[in-house]
Amino acid sequence: MSDPQDFEMTRRGILTTGVAGVAVASAPAAALAKTAPPSPAAPPPTMSVTLKVNGKTGALDLDTRTTLLDALREHWQLTGTKKGCDHGQCGACTVIVEGRRINSCLTLAVMHDGDEITTIEGLGHPGDLHPMQAAFVVHDGFQCGYCTPGQICSAVSVLKEIRDGIPSHVSGDITAAPQMTAHEMRERMSGNICRCGAYSNIIEAMQEVAGAKA
Repeated sequence: MSDPQDFEMTRRGILTTGVAGVAVASAPAAALAKTAPPSPAAPPPTMSVTLKVNGKTGALDLDTRTTLLDALREHWQLTGTKKGCDHGQCGACTVIVEGRRINSCLTLAVMHDGDEITTIEGLGHPGDLHPMQAAFVVHDGFQCGYCTPGQICSAVSVLKEIRDGIPSHVSGDITAAPQMTAHEMRERMSGNICRCGAYSNIIEAMQEVAGAKA
């Protein structure tokens, strides 16, 4: 049977050898760090982009990786458009570009040079609400309100899609004009998540506006 003292000495020897090995391996890197300081990182490429947002035109010099969502929030200071999942799965960042709704977190700002962009701030404002905004208030179509800007932008676009005859997954006949039904609205709004669960109220608000100019 091994003497406990022999085992203890062996374990200490192993630890000593390991520490010494790490020191030797890291020595060249430490010496290199002292003699050759790292060169500064090159600045990211930028591009001049002209955006037409809510009727106003402005030019920005942006990192080409900047999303439209970040350009609107961080550069235009239009914080009504929300950053939810940042993966195009919740719809909180929905805005209207050239008359069609898009997830602004999934597209680069440089891709929309010269495009007409409408955010929730451009639809209406206190004292002059868009019909959809007013209907959301009447029907309590929001609770915490975080997803509401995207919900309203999407709702406005959904009614336009139906009026323009664009079919959806639930359209029975894609050659016929889609109907302004709750079934159609629910399907088209399925990309906008409301974690408070105000879905039925949102549809009621949309149904009220369906016969008005939206």
